[in-house]
Amino acid sequence: MAKKITLAELGSLFNGMDVEALEGVTIEGDIELEMDTSGGLNPQLAYMLGHETAQIAQHLINISRLMGYPVDQLFGSMAQAAVPGVTRPQELLRSKFEVARMVEWKNPIQEVILGATSADGGSRGNTITLGGENALPYYFDSPMPHRNYITMDVFDMPIGMAKAVKVNYEDVINSPAEWAKKVVKDFNADMVTIHLISTDPNIKDTSAKEAAETVADVLQAVDVPIVIGGSGNPDKDPEVLEKAAEVAEGERVLLASASLNLDYERIAKAANQYGHVVLSWTQLEINAQKELNRKLMKQCNVKREDIIMDPTTAALGYGLDYAYTNMERIRLAGLNGDNELSFPMSSGTTNAWGARESWMVRSPLKEDSDWGPREYRGPIWEIVTGLALALAGNDLFMMMHPGAVAVLKEITQNLHGSLDREAVDISSWVTAEV
Repeated sequence: MAKKITLAELGSLFNGMDVEALEGVTIEGDIELEMDTSGGLNPQLAYMLGHETAQIAQHLINISRLMGYPVDQLFGSMAQAAVPGVTRPQELLRSKFEVARMVEWKNPIQEVILGATSADGGSRGNTITLGGENALPYYFDSPMPHRNYITMDVFDMPIGMAKAVKVNYEDVINSPAEWAKKVVKDFNADMVTIHLISTDPNIKDTSAKEAAETVADVLQAVDVPIVIGGSGNPDKDPEVLEKAAEVAEGERVLLASASLNLDYERIAKAANQYGHVVLSWTQLEINAQKELNRKLMKQCNVKREDIIMDPTTAALGYGLDYAYTNMERIRLAGLNGDNELSFPMSSGTTNAWGARESWMVRSPLKEDSDWGPREYRGPIWEIVTGLALALAGNDLFMMMHPGAVAVLKEITQNLHGSLDREAVDISSWVTAEV
């Protein structure tokens, strides 16, 4: 027969002992708890028993729920009754949320049209308009008149690419025209950028005439607006872009690019002569961007509606932070009335693949954590780079990975409001309990 003892007697068994907890102790049968608050019960033991009692109560509550009893209502009414004078609110306080317009933003961003249809002397199926903003992007007090657009990269020769990118283009990598068709038809590119990198004297030194033929092939293959890029060689690019501008006359292409370290006057002259737009490219320096834009307008007589800026996209670590800050400062300066900076912006978002974290299998540091599958890591980094700069005010993205293109298009078009979606009732999303 089990011996009956009181809690005081149980506590006395541990007098003089340094007991912090009891393990493996089971209490069976009926328990009569007589709590003597005047003393006689070890505080630690009382805490332990209280914890066990609460556990038992929780199990009983769960059993009640399983049996269908509305135990939560019972506790709710008990909680409400336990606070005299407090009544449950019937509705939330109504409040109106407004975004104040920035009165000093009186200077809209210049609108620039890329591409020309047959009505304008070109052969593109559609045109694209960038710019026109009166505020920072996606502010609902001042809607963006035009959404963001994406132009996908095509090269005039096979190049080294990250495996996650290359696998998408292996069947067309030797044909710029087929490559262009694929990015438009299969990957829904808004535009195509043909990079004439083989013209670099240190690579193939392809002549300007041959490069122009490649441009003509791409214009025949697709009917979207196109961007024409050189090799980056400051001595060869002016000649290459001049010839490309000539063969693309009337198509209103974007010539990429004019910079302070090459003969920008030749590129500006070609744009004026054949009816194209100039990409004004500087390297993360707002004053250099102002200087080049000013020279294009006043020295080279390029019209405002024929200039787009590329302030450079640095995608690695604090470089992305710097690129974001630079673009945001440029956009704010333009909105505040700086006419040398109030142009649409383009980003070389593909630079995200220059970060080793995008394409390396694993970290070179043994003590580093697992970076995860690079098949996901690279596209995600390209998306994050583009999204960050979209929030800074960037209008046009040059990209490579089809998955990254699809995701960034959906995000930016959702933010812009240009995707048709069913209306979502959010009136019940926020509730309050007291």
